[in-house]
Amino acid sequence: MHPGTSIKIEFLGHSTVLMELDGVRVLTDPLLRGGVGPLRRHPPAHDPIDGPIDVVLISHAHRDHLDLPSLRLLEGAPRVVVPRGLGSLLRRSGVRNVEEVAAEARIDLGGGVEAVAFPALHDGSRPPFGPRADALGYVIEGSASAYFAGDTDLFPEMALLRDRIDVALLPVWGWGPRLGPGHLDPERAAEATAMIRPRLAVPIHWGTLYPVGMHRVWPDRLVAPPLEFARLVADADCPTEVRILSPGDWTTVSEERE
Repeated sequence: MHPGTSIKIEFLGHSTVLMELDGVRVLTDPLLRGGVGPLRRHPPAHDPIDGPIDVVLISHAHRDHLDLPSLRLLEGAPRVVVPRGLGSLLRRSGVRNVEEVAAEARIDLGGGVEAVAFPALHDGSRPPFGPRADALGYVIEGSASAYFAGDTDLFPEMALLRDRIDVALLPVWGWGPRLGPGHLDPERAAEATAMIRPRLAVPIHWGTLYPVGMHRVWPDRLVAPPLEFARLVADADCPTEVRILSPGDWTTVSEERE
């Protein structure tokens, strides 16, 4: 991180994060509605985002990450970066400013900020009939750096980011009482943190979506995963600071530790 610079992170719920770095506003996997299919949002949907977005980064095609109605809620026509193979789906829905990328692609976000598409270990297809595309994460680099993991399990290439990242946005759960394959739970997210050693880790992909009525039966999965993650990172004697943000909360990371 360059002296005198900072990155602002606002967690809007699930995998939706608004980053502001060097004057560039980047939004990840926007889900701005009250639910998707049988999943309902806890707490309620965030207010519309104030001001224009420069770039939207989409990690994969699952409906809780690529929500076409949410993209249409955004002010103006921000550039939307998607994994290769998803462009036609967005264009048919009326989203025109679309760029398709594969892993290792470098994307100029303007203002001296770049994003690099990073691999992810997750099924990126869109059920039930497609299209199919790889899942991606993104490394955003300017005067500071952030890693948005998208949705992923552990994979060895995470070690390539070791000591290079100021803020890691890491999934720690999902949208129900149990996790399927291709996800990080608190334990595996703590292992990822130890591999990457970012200055700051912000847990995402938790506490937002739940099947209708399930919050009355298994309420703990709406609140416990980030707390478990923070405890495991601390127990591992990892130098990374963990900050837990509730939807709508924000934080900044500057050259001087806060």
